[in-house]
Amino acid sequence: MTTPHPPTNRSQALRAATLVTGGSRGIGRAIVERLLADGHQVINLDRDPPSAPAGNEVFEQVDLADEARSRAVLSALAERWSITRLVNNAGVVRPGPIEEASTEDLQAVVAVNVASSIRCVQAVLPAMKAARYGRIVNISSRAALGKPLRTVYSVTKAGLHGLTRTLALELGAHGITVNAVGPGPIATELFDQANPPDAPATKRIIESIPVRRMGTPDDVAHAVAMLLDDRSGFITGQVLYVCGGMTVGLGHDA
Repeated sequence: MTTPHPPTNRSQALRAATLVTGGSRGIGRAIVERLLADGHQVINLDRDPPSAPAGNEVFEQVDLADEARSRAVLSALAERWSITRLVNNAGVVRPGPIEEASTEDLQAVVAVNVASSIRCVQAVLPAMKAARYGRIVNISSRAALGKPLRTVYSVTKAGLHGLTRTLALELGAHGITVNAVGPGPIATELFDQANPPDAPATKRIIESIPVRRMGTPDDVAHAVAMLLDDRSGFITGQVLYVCGGMTVGLGHDA
């Protein structure tokens, strides 16, 4: 089990916490529940409340696309907690072919997937630097490698890869690691609605996965928990694909 790292200097009087964005449903919910089980004090930022808040979860309702409101919430949290772990999980998708991609689509997806991630990092950096310790995990996607009908979304997820690598170089000397997790096909409620388990298309997806099963939100949460662990201090600037081997097989039939 991970032992939350004790804060130092200015943050000594503040209780350590882990911040997760978009933690009310799906993969984000699994991450919150795993971290709570590991003994973290978790702060969940989301537009909607979880159906059943649990344990040491603190929920703050905020639309991360709203810059002014999200900055105010983040500032207030930084005054109350020493946030030395951050999971940028919140994300939105506006699927469609390139012909239909609009500037509005791009701005809406960038606002949540990229801009809010940067704001969250900026908000927690003072506590991390004071503690000379930090863990940041950005939730990306295999779509960053290319996916039909995901032009706008894939642009933002590829952007998170650049952010991850750049921050790893900037912040490593402060004891802060920055990594990304890229989920492959994950059996969330939204996926199951669009892909019924017995449908031929769903079976084809499963057959394309080397481990021959869909991923689960818990699979992603486990990878995130590992990268947040105290013992992961020599892993930084990396993208870990949780995809059942699909990424390894890219181009294997070429």
